[in-house]
Amino acid sequence: MSTATHPLTQRTVYPVLFTIAFSHFINDLLQSVIPSVYPMIKAGFNLSFTQIGLITFMFQLMASLLQPFIGIYTDRKPLPYSLVIGMAFTLGGLVLLSQASGFYSILVAVSFVGIGSAVFHPESSRVAYLASGGKRGLAQSIFQLGGNAGSAAGPLLVALIVVPYGQGNIIWFILVALLGILVLFKLGAWYKGHLVLRAASNITEARHHLPRRKVIGAVIILMFLIFSKFFYLSSLTSYYTFYLIEKFQLTIQQSQLYLFAFLAAVAAGTLMGGPLGDRFGRKYIIWFSILGAAPFTLMLPHANLFWTGVLAVITGVIIASAFSAILVYAQELIPGKVGMVSGLFFGFAFGMAGVGSALLGRLADHSGIVYVFHLCAFLPLIGIITGLLPNLEQKKT
Repeated sequence: MSTATHPLTQRTVYPVLFTIAFSHFINDLLQSVIPSVYPMIKAGFNLSFTQIGLITFMFQLMASLLQPFIGIYTDRKPLPYSLVIGMAFTLGGLVLLSQASGFYSILVAVSFVGIGSAVFHPESSRVAYLASGGKRGLAQSIFQLGGNAGSAAGPLLVALIVVPYGQGNIIWFILVALLGILVLFKLGAWYKGHLVLRAASNITEARHHLPRRKVIGAVIILMFLIFSKFFYLSSLTSYYTFYLIEKFQLTIQQSQLYLFAFLAAVAAGTLMGGPLGDRFGRKYIIWFSILGAAPFTLMLPHANLFWTGVLAVITGVIIASAFSAILVYAQELIPGKVGMVSGLFFGFAFGMAGVGSALLGRLADHSGIVYVFHLCAFLPLIGIITGLLPNLEQKKT
């Protein structure tokens, strides 16, 4: 029986989608605590930009290396309650971060948070896929919106709770993690029951007829696009506050508000990307969202404070619309491997963000943070290679 005819795949289960999006909100809110406290721990422990980059690299390395393997395993044997385990690792990492006494203890703490992320993303993405009812772009956007909204809220909460009172107040975020564990335990029960119904219904995935070499070529192109998107985003998520502080002499709390505005724009763009991909075709949305950001990224390093904020918001909206479209395109490119594809692309995205943060931190130490932003402005031009992707769908009418 195909996915196009079975009632399990025709009905979009919005309560589940909003629940997994809320879980993603909690997960990414907790992860965003790490970059949000960078200015504080840099000053408190006298760290270099290189060390700040290595902290991000360690977090992203743990997340990126494990995700594809977890995805491959769960394609064969789904683990509904593994989401709870992932959140528990994140909770442990935050406890360690609140008590960290130096650079190496910070590395250990962020490694735990990275492991939590690696466990969370492949299976939570599968839940969104199963609840989509065929509206895969919409489902992935709702799921991603939760994560991006959490990433945006994190710096704001850190500015209110942690920056005025000190590193130890990170411990309050464990209350959010405990809420996440409760929500994910309830969601795991739905996931387990749905898997039983799906297996009994003998559902199979719709497949395209592209030759293997074209599939491999398309995956390589998508990886380059992921590199472009997340390397550029890494410059903003990790170093935007430092850029604003150095160039415009803002305070830490003022810079956090600009970071919040950028991350909120990323959340808005994420919500738009999936439904637009369902409507017009994912290839066109990918093309627009990466290459279309280039004019704004190229102007940003030359702007005053007001226009820097405006351009960052516009860039965030445009460039964020890519990931949901890329992920669903890849799932349709390699049908039946939702966990592997989700793990591979989330993992590679996190890996590129981590490598980008480490390399850009090193570059900032040698050439200055302003130079980093001038250089990274050219990255979205890589989006021109989207034209080489094969068409998997016809334009919707």
